[in-house]
Amino acid sequence: MRFGLIWSEAFSGLRRNASMVISVVLVTFVSLTFVGAAMLMQMQIGTMRAFWQDRAQVQIYLCASGSTAATCTAGAATDEQIQAVEAKLESPALSPLIKEIRFQTSEEAYQDLVDLLGEDEASFLTPEQVSATFWVRLVDPTEADAIVEAFAGAEGIEEVRDQLELLDPLFSALTVATYIAVGIAALMLIAAVLLIATTIRLSAFARRREIGIMRLVGASNRFIQTPFILEGVFAALIGAILASLAVLAGVRFGVEGYLQSRVAFVTTWVGMSEAAVVVPVLLAIGGVLAALSAGFAIRRWLRA
Repeated sequence: MRFGLIWSEAFSGLRRNASMVISVVLVTFVSLTFVGAAMLMQMQIGTMRAFWQDRAQVQIYLCASGSTAATCTAGAATDEQIQAVEAKLESPALSPLIKEIRFQTSEEAYQDLVDLLGEDEASFLTPEQVSATFWVRLVDPTEADAIVEAFAGAEGIEEVRDQLELLDPLFSALTVATYIAVGIAALMLIAAVLLIATTIRLSAFARRREIGIMRLVGASNRFIQTPFILEGVFAALIGAILASLAVLAGVRFGVEGYLQSRVAFVTTWVGMSEAAVVVPVLLAIGGVLAALSAGFAIRRWLRA
């Protein structure tokens, strides 16, 4: 097979259909940029979930003097009730699930409130009105329901809260955003595939005389099809390269340069190492889809 002739034919087709090639490049660029963004968002969700799962705790709030829960009608939790909670946490049924237990007195909890809000803002409360709390870190944070069920509704306990549940709305919102990005990317990829197929058909029609001559001199279908497939792959790869550069720039300047310094509560962000994983995937998707679309289009045209 004469590769020089094949490449010459491919670049000739690209020059003849420059406007359509630019359209393919742009559509592929936009669609693969959404694909890359969706992949990075999913990586970010996984990173954040792993980070917070490792640090999430179950908080057992004991009744304080101002508690209004039905389990706090007798007032603040007594020493006997506090000891009962501690004994239950250390029981054979629950202790295998627990990595660490920390008890925070109402005075310590009040001081934390003062440190957080300042003395002026916290002055409307007294230490007796702030709940003493057991902080329970689990071996497996997903088993927090066992702790919640063991203490929910017990006398002397105002509330049992799983910190991981507070983050579920955030993870759900990010997941929905990922699905939206994937949906847009899928639609754009379909448009890119159809556009590539249309471009190849137009290119074949413009060179129908040349194709006829090649058939007469005995050129194989593979020899005839290869330049057209290369046209589609070349245009799609340009779009994939632009999408890869957009993903790398987004991580470098958007995540590392902007978000890391302004969103303090998130300490784990995707970085260039994750972006480097996404880039080959984008290039592979662009090249494979273009090759399949162009190959299918030219084979159908040659059979027509």
